[in-house]
Amino acid sequence: MIQREDLLAMRNADKFDTYGSTRFPTLFEKAVRQGLTPADSITSEGITCYARTALSPTYVGHETFLRCPFCEDVHDVSDYDVAVLGIPYDSGTSNRSGTRLGPAGIRHASSQISPFNPDYGVDLYEKIKLCDVGDIYTLPANSEKTFDQITKGVGFVFSQGVTPIILGGDHSTSFPSLRGIAPFIDGNIGVIHIDRHSDCDAIQMDEKMHGTEWYHSTRLPNLSAKNLVQIGIGGNCCKSWSKFVRDSGLTAISMEDIDTYGIDKIAETALEIAWKGCKAVYISLDIDVLEAAFCPGTGTPDFGGMLPRELLRLLRLVTAPGICGMDVVEVSPPFDVSEITSLAASRCIINVLCNLALNDSLYRH
Repeated sequence: MIQREDLLAMRNADKFDTYGSTRFPTLFEKAVRQGLTPADSITSEGITCYARTALSPTYVGHETFLRCPFCEDVHDVSDYDVAVLGIPYDSGTSNRSGTRLGPAGIRHASSQISPFNPDYGVDLYEKIKLCDVGDIYTLPANSEKTFDQITKGVGFVFSQGVTPIILGGDHSTSFPSLRGIAPFIDGNIGVIHIDRHSDCDAIQMDEKMHGTEWYHSTRLPNLSAKNLVQIGIGGNCCKSWSKFVRDSGLTAISMEDIDTYGIDKIAETALEIAWKGCKAVYISLDIDVLEAAFCPGTGTPDFGGMLPRELLRLLRLVTAPGICGMDVVEVSPPFDVSEITSLAASRCIINVLCNLALNDSLYRH
C-alpha cells in the first residue's frame, strides 16, 4: 500500500503554508482597496463588490468601453461625469444564456467606433469625462447576493454624482440597478423601457428572472408603475404581463402603435408620462427590441421589432432632457454574427452620451 505521506499531492499540500499563503492576502487587500468590500450578504473570502486583480472570475472582461480610461480604484470615480460598468450575469435567463459575456462583447465592439460622432457634431471625449469602472463581481448561482452586489456597486457610483451606464447581463439586473439609484433621488423616478417584452411577472420560474424586473422595480418606494412606459411591446408575450399592464397603471406601446403614430409622437408621449411628477428618468434598453435580423446575439430574439434607425431616433428624442442612468441588456455574444448585436448596443450607448453632451443634460445631483 502506498503511504499517504509519499503521495506527491500530499507532499505539495504540506507546502501550502510556505508557498501558498502570501500571494492571496496581498491580492485580496488590493482588490478590496480598489473595488470596495462586497455587499453585506456576502461572506465568502476573496469576493469584492467590483471585480479586481487576478482574483476576478474568468468571465470578467478587461477591455474598456470606447477605450476610455479604466478607473481601477472605484473611489476615484467622482473625478468623472459618466461611468460605464458591466454586470456579467445571466442566471436570470429563461431561454438562451450567454449574456454574462455581454459586457465584454459590447466593450470589444465599441473599440471599433470613434468618439467623434458626425450625427451629433460631438467629440465625446471633449464634452464628457468618461471612465470604465469594470465589472460587478457577480455570483452565478445566487441571485440574491448578486443583486445585493449590483445594488451596492451601482449605488456607489451614483452616490458620487456620476451617471452610470450599465452593460448587461440579462434584464433581471435592471431591478437591483434601480434599487441602487433610487435612495439617492429626492423624489420619484420615471422609467422608459424599450423592449419587445413587458417583463412584469411576479414569478417566472423564480422571482429574480429576466421576466420579473418591472414587477419588483415598481415596488420601490419612489418608482410608480404610472411613470413606467414600455415601447416596442409585442411578439412573444405572456398573458400575465397584459394583466399587470392593465392593473398597475403602466403604459405599454406596441410596434403597431409606433407604425400608427410614428416615433416622434411616441417619444413625446413617453416623456410626458415618465417625467410626470418625477425628478429623474432612467432608460432601460433590451437589445431584442430590434428586428431579429439586426440582433441575432440575444437570448429571446423576436420578429417584427424596430429598425435600427427607428431605435436611434427614439433614443435621441427620449434622452435629450437627461437621464439618471441607463442599462443596455440581453446582448449574448455566443449567438451573435459578426458582432452586429454588440455593435448595435455600443452605437446606442455612444449616441445617447453624445446626445447628453449636445444638450448639456447630464444628470446633476
